[in-house]
Amino acid sequence: MEWCGDSRLQAVREYHSFDAARTAMAGVAFGDGVLFDRLDWLEALHRHCCGDAGLRIVQAREDGAAVWLFLTTPAGRRVSALANWYSFRWAPVFAGQPDPAARSRLLDAALRHLLADCAQIDLYPVEESASMMEALRRVGWMAVSRPMGGRHLLRVGGRSFADYWAARPGRLRALVRRKGRGDPFALSISERLTDELWRDYVDVHGRSWKEAEPDGGLDFLREVAERAGERGALRLGFARAGARAVATQLWTVEDGVALIHKLAHDRALDAQSPGTLLSHAMFARAIDRDRVDMIDYGTGDNGYKTDWMESRVPLYQIDAFNPRRASAWLPAARTAISALVG
Repeated sequence: MEWCGDSRLQAVREYHSFDAARTAMAGVAFGDGVLFDRLDWLEALHRHCCGDAGLRIVQAREDGAAVWLFLTTPAGRRVSALANWYSFRWAPVFAGQPDPAARSRLLDAALRHLLADCAQIDLYPVEESASMMEALRRVGWMAVSRPMGGRHLLRVGGRSFADYWAARPGRLRALVRRKGRGDPFALSISERLTDELWRDYVDVHGRSWKEAEPDGGLDFLREVAERAGERGALRLGFARAGARAVATQLWTVEDGVALIHKLAHDRALDAQSPGTLLSHAMFARAIDRDRVDMIDYGTGDNGYKTDWMESRVPLYQIDAFNPRRASAWLPAARTAISALVG
């Protein structure tokens, strides 16, 4: 435990296991319900997708408020955000509803703590980079922020699916009308995962344009789907030609927000557009039955997303370097130059 100079700050603590962090969080109102801040998501991500990288969970407390930074230690004196391509965003997680001034003090304390033994911090994907950059620089880090892709969002605004669909590009509406004639595919959306459905999911993914999931990726996605099913949040969609699944989409729906985690379709049926027809059904379900306020297509600037979504949120990569450590000077210079040249 590290005591901080500001008398309003009680302590900075570190945890190196989720069991220890979970005990410390008992009875605490934690985060704002965002899936990517939840301990079950973070723990599964670390267990399945982070290889041998260690875990550093840094907590700074002030009275009844706290901030938590969930980080990994991939190499040496470097720490990274506990996030990867499955994460729509990474952010400090606050508990106890601190006001803006308290948030700044808490974040400063946590980042100052890392100066003691870290040479480098890299954080991605960060949605709101300004406050993190200001805090890093305030406590002595050299920090660079670079735009790195974005997330595509649809704010439904109380519309029906019919109203939303009428505003889509004409080419998309025509494609769905033309390819959907005669109902060439059986479309279904399941709220619970079964072994049979998971086999179908893996089969479709193996025949899609998608690269193979990295080590641990499929196990992670299965755990995400199983836990979402237990909460009633899973929406696992399939398009089938006869008995065979030819397109699939993994969504979760909670707290008025639909998250599109993964989608894939059989490349052999590209011309028949099973994935597009399945998307039509998934969006209709989310808007008219689940009554979501927002649909989030996740990270990546794939061109097809703009047909379905209406706004884009930029994401940032933040790299911070400890000027007290000579080992950080050369990477800091290289990163600064890279940021300047784009």
